[in-house]
Amino acid sequence: MAEENTNQAAENTEAPVFRMQKMYIKDLSFENPNSPDIFLGKQEPKVEVNLGLKNKKMENDHWEVILSVTATVKNSGDDDKTLFIIELEHASVFVIKNIPEEHIPAVLAVDCPSLLFPFTRQIVSQVSVDGGFIPFLMEPVNFMALFQNAKKKKEEASADQQ
Repeated sequence: MAEENTNQAAENTEAPVFRMQKMYIKDLSFENPNSPDIFLGKQEPKVEVNLGLKNKKMENDHWEVILSVTATVKNSGDDDKTLFIIELEHASVFVIKNIPEEHIPAVLAVDCPSLLFPFTRQIVSQVSVDGGFIPFLMEPVNFMALFQNAKKKKEEASADQQ
C-alpha cells in the first residue's frame, strides 16, 4: 500500500525542465577612438572588465537573462590612450519549469550565465579581432562565487538594518 502511494506521488510530479531556448545580442558597441595611431605602439595593455547580470520573467515559464560586458583596454604607458572599448548585452531565453521557487534565484544567477558566458566570451574575442587587435579573451567567471558573495552581502546588510 505504501509503495502504491509512493508510485502515485512520483507519477504526479513533473520532471524539472531547464534549457536555453534562444540566444541573441541585444546591444553591441565597439569603439576604437585612437586609430590608426594606436596601432603604431607596442605596449602591454591594461584591461578593465565589468560584468552585469539582469533577468526578467516572461510568460509560460520563460526567463530572459542578460549578461552585460564592458571591456576597456588602454595602453599601460604614460599616454594611457584607449585602444578599444567593447560593450555587449548578450541575452538568452531560458525555459525554467517545475523547479522549486527557492532555487530559481540560483538558477538565474549561476546556471543561466554559466551556459551563456562561453558564447559571450567568443563574441567579445571576435569583435576585438574584427577591430584590428589580437583576440581579447576574458577570464573564466565563477558565477557561483559571485552569487554566494552577493547573497552574503545582502544578508549582512539586512542584519545591519535590524
